[in-house]
Amino acid sequence: MAHILIIDDERPIRVSLREILEYEGHTIDEAEDGADGVIAAQKKQFDVVFCDIKMPKMDGIDVLDMFKKKNILVPVIMISGHGTVETAVQSLKKGAFDFIQKPLDLNRILLTLKHALEKDELEKETNRLRRKVHHNKSSPIVGESAAIKDLLEMVDRVSATDARVLITGGNGSGKELIARQLHNGSDRKPNPFIEVNCAAIPSELIESELFGHEKGSFTSAFKQRKGKFELANGGTLFLDEVGDMGVDAQAKVLRALQENKITRVGGDKDIQVDVRIISATNKDLKFEISKGSFREDLFHRLAVIPLHVPSLNDRREDIPLLVSHFLELLAEDHGQAIPKVDKDALRLICQADWTGNVRELRNVMERLLILTPSGTSISREIVSKYAHLTAS
Repeated sequence: MAHILIIDDERPIRVSLREILEYEGHTIDEAEDGADGVIAAQKKQFDVVFCDIKMPKMDGIDVLDMFKKKNILVPVIMISGHGTVETAVQSLKKGAFDFIQKPLDLNRILLTLKHALEKDELEKETNRLRRKVHHNKSSPIVGESAAIKDLLEMVDRVSATDARVLITGGNGSGKELIARQLHNGSDRKPNPFIEVNCAAIPSELIESELFGHEKGSFTSAFKQRKGKFELANGGTLFLDEVGDMGVDAQAKVLRALQENKITRVGGDKDIQVDVRIISATNKDLKFEISKGSFREDLFHRLAVIPLHVPSLNDRREDIPLLVSHFLELLAEDHGQAIPKVDKDALRLICQADWTGNVRELRNVMERLLILTPSGTSISREIVSKYAHLTAS
């Protein structure tokens, strides 16, 4: 059920609306005038607002203006006993969802509310999915530190080539973002960017995942299936956590890189492929080579251009930029205003030990955004209470 705010200076109207809406199972808050209504909407997230037009202190049109100014994103249904066509048009131009004249009609109220909730939910889901796709595919790499500037300069120089790149760095440091930027800066950008998480695929399935299989090649192979090499043809294949790939699969990947050919599991036909390989790992592959768990010849094939993504602890000067960046993205994602961060709170965040790197910082900022009361800043007390940070 919805959380609804009623803004009206007439108590009988508020009582009538409350009774109708509570009977339908909704939760109701009230405000006696526009100014109080704006304050209430800043403190809480409402699904719909019913707002009178003629009120003391601040009328309904001014409420719409303040909602827009303060980035309060909520459908507003205007109600008035002094309605004219001009007033209705003005309200809608200011961003109101609909306009209902007094005396209020029960059916009209419930129908308008239903439509407002449906439209709001649809817009939120559409925007969430659009942002998710956009962020996943083209998230910018944020930072002004010397380490990041050097890395991005290398990315710009390498992306236009077909050179194979090995990206190293800790978990959550942004290796996938670098891989996508390499792809997006190349002539292969219109073609597929295919990702394989080598650590997440069982060793007995990795060959089928990479090279595909023929129908009947094993028990559950009910039909022919293309592998990631074929799907990435003309584009980029990103081998994430390549250090976790089994030795048998490594031998076949090496052949594919040497000959630009693959063979499906259970097949005997060579398939020509044109794929740029970008790989990433959080392991020390030279140490893995010394243990015999990674092929040295494959390492040299993959690491034509080695790129290292620095840990967040090694580029602390980028943390304020990242905090602002994540709050902007996340506030939009959650339909909230962007909160300010107090200096003491930011200092605490900058001094923390970020073992989980940028990914951990993003998760912490999302937690703080959700748990910080609307209309207030992120304080040192809030960070201390909810962020669970360890000092470096």
